[in-house]
Amino acid sequence: MDKAAIIYWSGTGHTEAMANAVAEGMASAGVQADVFSVSDFTGSLDDYSKVAFGCPAMGDEVLEESEFEPFFSGVEDSLSDKTVTLFGSYDWGDGQWMRDWQERVKPKCKFLYGDGLIVNNEPDDEGLQQCRELGKAFAELA
Repeated sequence: MDKAAIIYWSGTGHTEAMANAVAEGMASAGVQADVFSVSDFTGSLDDYSKVAFGCPAMGDEVLEESEFEPFFSGVEDSLSDKTVTLFGSYDWGDGQWMRDWQERVKPKCKFLYGDGLIVNNEPDDEGLQQCRELGKAFAELA
């Protein structure tokens, strides 16, 4: 059975809500994911075959720079045998941070699932449902 992790950074709670909804979707497909804020992750990505990363757009549509970016830079070269998906929230712009993140991750991981789920501001019921659907589909990947 695949072991999955969801690792996220959230300043307002929006991306945290998304992470929890992704975990709910994975659980509905029979996969229990370990959910960590980036500052609480002390394990090793070697323990997981699937990893969902969540980070909102910050500043000029970039990943959060004080915690998430340093963490992600430190682990991105260890994604070669991982199936990965990305998600996050934003308040401005057009989602360029997600497109840039997808392009950064794609050549480094075994398989990148989806186009990166983005939700504007606080996820409403529809946004949370999209997160659950992402989690379910991600969990069901062979």
